[in-house]
Amino acid sequence: MSRSPERLTALALTLVLTVGHPAAAWADPADPEAATAGVEEIVARVEDVVAEVESLDGAESESKRGEQITVALTSDVLFALDRAVLTTGAKLRLRRIAERVRAESAGGEVRIEGHTDDQGSDAYNDALSLRRARAVGQVLRATLAGTGTTLLARGFGESRPKVPNIVDGAPVEANRARNRRVEIVFDAAR
Repeated sequence: MSRSPERLTALALTLVLTVGHPAAAWADPADPEAATAGVEEIVARVEDVVAEVESLDGAESESKRGEQITVALTSDVLFALDRAVLTTGAKLRLRRIAERVRAESAGGEVRIEGHTDDQGSDAYNDALSLRRARAVGQVLRATLAGTGTTLLARGFGESRPKVPNIVDGAPVEANRARNRRVEIVFDAAR
């Protein structure tokens, strides 16, 4: 029988898992605290788990945190590069999302948040992201008219990336594309 360190470690782990903690094997049954001698309590903070569902083409994603729903559309499917004028296809996609907001929203405020990648100056990106958020808001406003919904458009530029623009000192174009987005945030009806 081989006595390699890996085999001995596996044997010890098996023994601990089947018998329990080694200290418990020699503990005095009359002393309940002795059974847990050497066992540390592990306490860890649990963060909110936010699942994100992404379309097959990667152009649209949705996440939900509590009652808040965020639908993100990559700017590449909404706008031409460095532009804030919506494409025809974008308008159709936004009308579909607006109908969903109309059906699922609790009403109240719907936030439209524009984001860019790290290309260009902060001032340029802030202005571009705001213009794009407002352009999306115009389409949503037409579809959500009469619902009592308030639209709030904001531009965040590159200050809130979804993923790092640069990894290991090199720009990652796929990440930059994911960061160029407009998010529509609303509370779901209960």
